[in-house]
Amino acid sequence: MNIAVFSVTENGRQLSQRVSGLLGGEHKVSRYCFHKHTDDDAAVFWNIGSMVGRLFERSDAFIFICACGIAVRAVTPYIGTKADDPAVIVMDDCGRFVIPVLSGHIGGANRLSEVIAERIDATAVITTATDTGGKFSPDSFAVANNLIITDLKAAKDIAAAVLDDEKIGFSSSYSHSGLPEELTEFGICRTGIYVGTDRNAQPFDVTLRLIPRNIVLGIGCKKGTSCEAIMKAAEEALGRYQLDMRMVSKICTIDIKKDEKGLLEFCEKNGCELTVFTAEELMSVSGDFEPSGFVLETTGADNVCERSAVLGSGGKLIIRKNALDGVTVAAAEMPVYLDFERKVL
Repeated sequence: MNIAVFSVTENGRQLSQRVSGLLGGEHKVSRYCFHKHTDDDAAVFWNIGSMVGRLFERSDAFIFICACGIAVRAVTPYIGTKADDPAVIVMDDCGRFVIPVLSGHIGGANRLSEVIAERIDATAVITTATDTGGKFSPDSFAVANNLIITDLKAAKDIAAAVLDDEKIGFSSSYSHSGLPEELTEFGICRTGIYVGTDRNAQPFDVTLRLIPRNIVLGIGCKKGTSCEAIMKAAEEALGRYQLDMRMVSKICTIDIKKDEKGLLEFCEKNGCELTVFTAEELMSVSGDFEPSGFVLETTGADNVCERSAVLGSGGKLIIRKNALDGVTVAAAEMPVYLDFERKVL
């Protein structure tokens, strides 16, 4: 996660150092201090709202060590939708309380607050109803298992049904751990969750479809290929198999393409990491791949897209090589196991 920590007082500055040190090994943490109370390891701000605005779209979480009112006013102009907003957490500058105020489930604010509170011996003040009642949260389950929430209204309806002690149906195309007591795979339920890729699945009157983000794209391209050309090739390949670009979690290729500008832009635009392999690593992958003498001569591997997709996924190839305008695309599927005990962070 990219985490921005803001402080306005001297106590807050010291606490921000402590929080940064505790989280920095697992996340990218940047500190921002009010100009009267800063240090050499922090960026300085005079207007907190302006600084938040510059960081809002590229940050996964904000931690404000200040009054709640300051934090709320700072983020309010930039708030979008529940699905897209970053986590927002407020702490008092004495380090007694950690309060998630925005994107508790999908953004992970609740879980991050619990982690911080545990590490600094503070109290996490969680106010979302499912959490305070110790109940199943469809949002948290989806995020923790890297599942795409296709309908926020259905998710809200199911959360409300959980709070009303209504049994929730569960249907999945994948293996999973034991179900929480709120869910059942048997009987007739009004509301329920379906996990899979069938766009027409509607096993319940109110069905929350959750789609796994488990597709790995293997991509080969000529030097200087644009992001737009790569996007077009990827969308065409996925579209043939009725797969959504949102399902792609990782892009893989050969290491000589690690600095390819168009490929890096494509990864950033789609929120995917880029993983690269050497020619030797690619050639070590077993399987039936479409060889190319030209590719072998120029890269040292006889097939980049199919081999990198399989190697990066640890799973099976589901889309063989598709070529368009100098771009080759293949896709593989990572194994999916749904764990109801898995946490967001």
